[in-house]
Amino acid sequence: MGTVVLVHQGGKGYEVEFVTLDGETVAIVSLHSIQICPIGRREIVRSQVIN
Repeated sequence: MGTVVLVHQGGKGYEVEFVTLDGETVAIVSLHSIQICPIGRREIVRSQVIN
């Protein structure tokens, strides 16, 4: 899950920031609008544990 920090050309592209749970920025990535989707208010963040 990331946060949109900049919108390009009226929504054709976005700069998205990804952070760790303690607030450290991991990456800021440029994405096309088809590469992202909004989250709903009742969605739950989940992680996958790999053994």
